[in-house]
Amino acid sequence: MRFTPSILGKLVEPINRRRFQATVDSHDGDAYDKSFHSWDHLMVLIYAQLSGADSLRGLEAGWNANCQHHYHLGSGWLSRSTLSDANRRRPVGVFAETFENIVNQLDRHMRREGAAMLRLIDSTPIPLGKVCGWAKSNGRIRGMKLHVVYDPNSDCPRVLDITDANVNDAQIGRTITIETGATYVFDKGYCHYGWWTAIAGAGAFFVTRPKSNMGLKLVCDRPVAAPHGDGFTVIEDTEVRLASKGDSKLPIPLRRLTVQRQDGETITLVTNDLERSAIEIAALYKGRWQIELLFRWIKQHLKIRKFLGTNDNAIRLQLFAAMIAYALLRIAARACRIAMPILRFTDLVSQCLFERRRIEAINKPPPVNPGRRSNRTSPNQLDFAYE
Repeated sequence: MRFTPSILGKLVEPINRRRFQATVDSHDGDAYDKSFHSWDHLMVLIYAQLSGADSLRGLEAGWNANCQHHYHLGSGWLSRSTLSDANRRRPVGVFAETFENIVNQLDRHMRREGAAMLRLIDSTPIPLGKVCGWAKSNGRIRGMKLHVVYDPNSDCPRVLDITDANVNDAQIGRTITIETGATYVFDKGYCHYGWWTAIAGAGAFFVTRPKSNMGLKLVCDRPVAAPHGDGFTVIEDTEVRLASKGDSKLPIPLRRLTVQRQDGETITLVTNDLERSAIEIAALYKGRWQIELLFRWIKQHLKIRKFLGTNDNAIRLQLFAAMIAYALLRIAARACRIAMPILRFTDLVSQCLFERRRIEAINKPPPVNPGRRSNRTSPNQLDFAYE
């Protein structure tokens, strides 16, 4: 009889077990929890994300109720005290490196030939409240920050970092490896002249909004051939340079655009790209809303509002598990040619995690077994036929 894996078993197939074990060994991930291995930990946290479990007791009950499926997942019985200990002690690097490996697969599955390299950079707060007394505050929230470098062409988060809420965005931006020929789009929170100079020096481009106290001196005006774009109008296009008499220097050519949105609001953009048209540059910044949609989807459909632990390590592990689950859903949707919206696909997966059916038929009822065995013999098998 042909074996059909469960939906969860099919989803985690892109995770290479041998490579994962090499990652665990490099971080000594099983040093303290020898009976509850890193693979068991990863499977349980992915299940928690996809099933919506928001407490250790509920996760333990739901997982152990489907123990007949544990063998094919390579996992076993779960104790909430063991999971709590693992959340506190297991190195975050095990899950972080696993996420990077899966993202590389996602990029191969969804790469679009000929598409320009575009990277959207932004961060989103993860409120923790008063339960986590160790969490730091940035004046607005007490919690952590999720920093993402997102590739909209492949719908793929390329870089993920988790920091305290009071860490400046520009500080994380400077740690990102700059890709030659790529265009980085970010908001005014990533204002750092040294980093902007490094981007230009690497043969890459940036599009951002300047801070209100950034003094720019006009060099020359540029003609705007086609001022009207999709929902915006380019009012002004000029070449400028930094008008600073202090130590702040920006030894690269700059371009300033004034854009009026459809609602009447006017914004200013700064870029080092002197080749693209004004409409193209304004459209690049308008496309930054795609990373906002990513954050909204993550917060609505992955469990990062309630955590399975209150310590720093447990929260980081759960955040990486959430992003691993996100990447696995995207890979499955692409590989199985799922035509339905990703939101509906995610809801169906959460309802059918331990059902043995094909992912491409997840929105169809399972086949009905007939009450009687069908007759496979032909009544005319001994007749002669002449042509």
